[in-house]
Amino acid sequence: MKNEKAIGLFIVVAGLVILLGKLGVFAFVGRNFWPLLLLLPGIALYVLFYARMTPAWSLLPAGVLSVYGVLFSITNIWGAGLMRNLWPVLLLGVAVGLLGYGMVERRRPEFVYPAALIIGAVSVVLLAFTLLQTGIIYVFAVLLILGGIWLLVGRGRTGRGRGW
Repeated sequence: MKNEKAIGLFIVVAGLVILLGKLGVFAFVGRNFWPLLLLLPGIALYVLFYARMTPAWSLLPAGVLSVYGVLFSITNIWGAGLMRNLWPVLLLGVAVGLLGYGMVERRRPEFVYPAALIIGAVSVVLLAFTLLQTGIIYVFAVLLILGGIWLLVGRGRTGRGRGW
């Protein structure tokens, strides 16, 4: 009797898997949620480290996987063409991983902080250059104009006793 129930359950599950596959559920999930295969292990590594179950070096892949998971989620939602401008974030993932490792490692290897800062700075500068070649330059220009107007007109007139 027990074997018959197990076999019946297996047949029902097999039928559901086949039906869901034919309806395109697995293709939809795989196509839209694959970046979670990077993001979730990255977050899990952070959780395991802070639960004191993994060593400090696990923060390096945790940072890389988490940043890559977020990056690929963004490009998956708004189109893979964004990678043309967001590719420097790949370097930023390495910098985040190195920085996380360097912050918690007790022996603090000498190369970790400088490497993280250099790679992070290069990533941010490259990202700025790639974004300035897109339509974000208009947003940046408007922000500069608004900031200048705020400095010229509104800043010193808060009534705190500061006058010109």
